[in-house]
Amino acid sequence: MPASPAPAPANPDLDAMLARVLGKDPASPITVDDVSTGGEPAVSAPVDPAAQRCGYVAIVGKPNVGKSTLLNALVGQKVSITSRKAQTTRHRITGMRTLGDTQFIFVDTPGFQTRHGNALNRALNKTVLGAVNDVDLILFVVEAGHFNLADAKVLSLLPANVPTMLVANKFDLVHRRGDLAPWLRSMQERHAFAEFVPMSAKTPKDIERLFGICEKYLPRQPWMHDPDDLTDRSERFMAAEMVREKLFRLTGDELPYTSTVIIDKFEEEGALKRIAATIVVEREGHKGMVIGEKGEKLKRIGTEARQELEKLWDCKVFLELWVKVRSGWADDDARVRSFGYE
Repeated sequence: MPASPAPAPANPDLDAMLARVLGKDPASPITVDDVSTGGEPAVSAPVDPAAQRCGYVAIVGKPNVGKSTLLNALVGQKVSITSRKAQTTRHRITGMRTLGDTQFIFVDTPGFQTRHGNALNRALNKTVLGAVNDVDLILFVVEAGHFNLADAKVLSLLPANVPTMLVANKFDLVHRRGDLAPWLRSMQERHAFAEFVPMSAKTPKDIERLFGICEKYLPRQPWMHDPDDLTDRSERFMAAEMVREKLFRLTGDELPYTSTVIIDKFEEEGALKRIAATIVVEREGHKGMVIGEKGEKLKRIGTEARQELEKLWDCKVFLELWVKVRSGWADDDARVRSFGYE
């Protein structure tokens, strides 16, 4: 992986924007036009290898702030699962997008967990720390206008020698944008952000703008992946993640986030993929929540996961699910490793 560039000074465009907002007219609306756009990404065309750019971009932030949604929007396809349950992402998910002469390698990370110190959370936090110290650019994602102790904990982990953008997500939900002035000033005082990017991960125009801003921070070097690749994760991994997404979405807050999914069988028969998976829970009572009355909840989890996988892979999928109890697995270092957590 390329060496991180030298520390970048605070962006003068950001300073000018803050001065305007905080100075002459503090109540004036803040819009995406207040920041440099960096130009929109070039359309596909033959690329001179000498002109190629390629680099790693880490997406970090507290749990449930929209990191996976942002990654999927940047890649243009679902490669990271999402749900309203905090700590849905548990692995370092890599998604790629090649536009013009630039290949962006995005790394989605688990939200840094401070509430519980079990083996699972120690593994997740290690993943976050490993990601932010070995990239060319960091996108620090927060909800526009908000900053709490969980955000501060993540911010404190960011290395000073890697350029970091403040990505104010869900900016479309801010109604009184003039009220953001004190927040913007406090954020710039907390960290010398290279850029301020107000946006919504669900708005295509904002995603295009973000590509243009990120591009200039990536080094000129040959691409590391095929331009058509979207992720470095295997289909087996994606199957487990898709089942886990449906598990969390359909059980809501009833089921502890420590539940996980293990792929027992993954076979391909022409245009058909046969998958057998086990949902692992920590208590017998949780098993009943997952199975549901007459097995209806488990059936729905399987059906929705199968449909999502068929859409992702454009083929037929046969998915068989089981539920097993493994008490205390999330606080057992050896079992956490055996379940695929770094």
